[in-house]
Amino acid sequence: MENIEKTETLNKLFSYYGALLTDKQQAYYTNYYHLDLSLQEIAELFNVSRNAVHQQLQNVEKHLLNFEEKLKLVQTGQKRSELLDKLETTKDFKYIKDLRKLDE
Repeated sequence: MENIEKTETLNKLFSYYGALLTDKQQAYYTNYYHLDLSLQEIAELFNVSRNAVHQQLQNVEKHLLNFEEKLKLVQTGQKRSELLDKLETTKDFKYIKDLRKLDE
């Protein structure tokens, strides 16, 4: 996965599952991915080592991917969006049934 693609994926996962992370994990993630601070800047901000920040960010990535693997909220949301797009263009009621199945 390339950096831009990885960042987009993580940002989408964070928007769904960020609240499940600890406050510190959320802060590290936000500072790194949203505010574009370097590892060193975050380390100085939290008075920890650069390696500690790096490790926390790796843990956050693992947690976000694990949440999606188990809960599949992002995947289901994408499927729902695709079905809604098809429904708008075809007005086929089969897609409504497919949408209802996603909620089961």
